[in-house]
Amino acid sequence: MKQSKLLKHPTIPFEIRENLTVAEALTAMSHTAFQARNLATAVDVWGAMLKGRTSIFLGLAGAMVPAGMRSVITYLIQNRMIDCLVSTGANLFHDIHESLGRFHFQGNAHMDDVLLQQEGVDRIYDVFASEPEFRRLDDYVSHFADTLDLDRPYTTREFLYLLGQRVSKEAESEGIVTAAYKAGVPIYCPAIGDSSIGIGLAARTQGKKFLFDIVADVQETALLSLKSKETGVIYIGGGTPKNFIQQMEVTASFWDPTVSGHEYALQITADAPHWGGLSGCTFEEAKSWGKIKKDARMVTVYCDSSIALPLIATAVVQRHKETITKRVHPNLLEMLAKNKIEGFKRA
Repeated sequence: MKQSKLLKHPTIPFEIRENLTVAEALTAMSHTAFQARNLATAVDVWGAMLKGRTSIFLGLAGAMVPAGMRSVITYLIQNRMIDCLVSTGANLFHDIHESLGRFHFQGNAHMDDVLLQQEGVDRIYDVFASEPEFRRLDDYVSHFADTLDLDRPYTTREFLYLLGQRVSKEAESEGIVTAAYKAGVPIYCPAIGDSSIGIGLAARTQGKKFLFDIVADVQETALLSLKSKETGVIYIGGGTPKNFIQQMEVTASFWDPTVSGHEYALQITADAPHWGGLSGCTFEEAKSWGKIKKDARMVTVYCDSSIALPLIATAVVQRHKETITKRVHPNLLEMLAKNKIEGFKRA
């Protein structure tokens, strides 16, 4: 009986070898199946983004900083493995908390939460944090806002740049917000009110209200899409950061109907698509909206991000170190400075 042409690549069992690097391990996993194979493919997709003039956008959701992923994201920014960060406000708040010398602590997911509340301890699954320290950081954000010009609204990018500048002067360790400020990597936070940063700003009781121009954030990211040669996306979890980056392609199409979607796409998620939520939404579904290019190079890794992200990022660094070092990265702040969305005629 003639064998099908589809039967070309046999799986190759993963073999334990001493002194195996993470990159070598994931290369070996590329010959296996399921999420092990997807982990390996993720390294290839990210590596491809780094080789061209691709503007790389990272969406960061979930409690990644409390879970110990802060230094990973900081490294990606410092070494220009990403060009723009879109994050939940919580991750940025937790990052500043640690930059100023405070900590998150290993805890227990099965503790008595009433007791924790009485002790002034906040729980994020199996991570503990000090509520009094968080309150002091709320005050820090509030007092920082008082130093700004309150006669105009700010984009979240502007606000976080200035906040990064301020924190850099007082930080005990380098973090996400401070590294982004120094590297000129824009940070957007479309749901900034849904975080302790929003709480800190809301707690201001004197003077004018602090206002954000969230629509300007949408316009700016559409402009970045229009002015980038190519765009690539990396999603850690889903939520608002993922959709905000996805929709920049749709928004850009109002000015240029030839916009075809992101050329590269990588996501790590533990959510399933059949619940209908954005966090589990497949890239195939996103193509129906024009968010992902029809022939995009893409992969979804179904895994806890605190497991997959360090492995993928380490393998990318080990395998593509020379490419990362020589990469001519897009200057997105320069794009924004040289172009204004008002200058584009709507199609």
